Amino acid sequence: MAFTPPADFSGRPSSKREVRSARSRSLRTMAANWQLYVMIAPVVAYFIIFHYFPMYGVQIAFKDFIATKGITGSSWVGLKHFDQFFQSYYAARIILNTLGISLMQLVIGFPIPILLAIMLNEVRSSKFKRTVQTVTYAPHFLSSVVLVGMMVTFLSPRNGIVNLIIELFGGERVNFFTEPGWFKSLYVFSDVWQNMGWASIIYLAALAGIDPQQYEAATIDGASKLKKIMYITIPGLMPTAIILLILNVGTLMSVGFEKVFLMQNDLNLDSSEIISTYVYRKGLIGAQYSFSAAVGLFNSVINFILLISVNSLSRRVSKTSLW
Repeated sequence: MAFTPPADFSGRPSSKREVRSARSRSLRTMAANWQLYVMIAPVVAYFIIFHYFPMYGVQIAFKDFIATKGITGSSWVGLKHFDQFFQSYYAARIILNTLGISLMQLVIGFPIPILLAIMLNEVRSSKFKRTVQTVTYAPHFLSSVVLVGMMVTFLSPRNGIVNLIIELFGGERVNFFTEPGWFKSLYVFSDVWQNMGWASIIYLAALAGIDPQQYEAATIDGASKLKKIMYITIPGLMPTAIILLILNVGTLMSVGFEKVFLMQNDLNLDSSEIISTYVYRKGLIGAQYSFSAAVGLFNSVINFILLISVNSLSRRVSKTSLW
């Protein structure tokens, strides 16, 4: 009697009966856990309606979009708008500004929450630890409008506390918001102050998962606190840190619009104009919908390539990746 395998080498069922049986089991599982599917349904609907369905409109980046003709009625122009952007005077400056802010934010803002989590993990006084956590978490809940308003008040050249301190030590007052050289530093360090506490929560959760017996064994062996941090704490944080680093690199070209736009003025435009604000000016204010769509699509494609590349590199080097 010939042997008939139940499935092919890919693991798929080899007969229609087995396919129907597997499908029936899946339906029974879904029916048994219908509450979970109901809970996740709004999230799935959100992404389909607001993230996937609008991707249909990406095609206007390759058309001369005219509102009266609609997307399908507008004529195709190929890569015309991409060529227009890369040949423009502003392209290099905008891309460099976006990369400059993102890289500075990554280099400075990424390790600080890790350091904060490690320091909080070493604190033995629960009262002091809760106080520090409350103080560092609170700025995260400030809106961009409130944060920029605070910066304008503190850095005011006339009566801002920062300039008063500078003048007290014999320096000259600085108009921080009108000097292009200060823009990136103001953006990055204010972002670090606002988000470092909130970003440290996930690292504290990772530290809570480290086996306490490792620290006890290290103490018995005579390891100092520094060695415990180097050989137990940091290796325990590395998988989480790598995943978050991949996600941060995947959004390297996506600097937040709101805060930059609020800090922006005509005098610091040379260092503050980034892709998102440029798309806003060209698309919504200038009504150049196809051109702004092309610039936005270029930004998204670069982020996608970075995410895939860094994830692949991480999987090969550290065996840790998103997928």
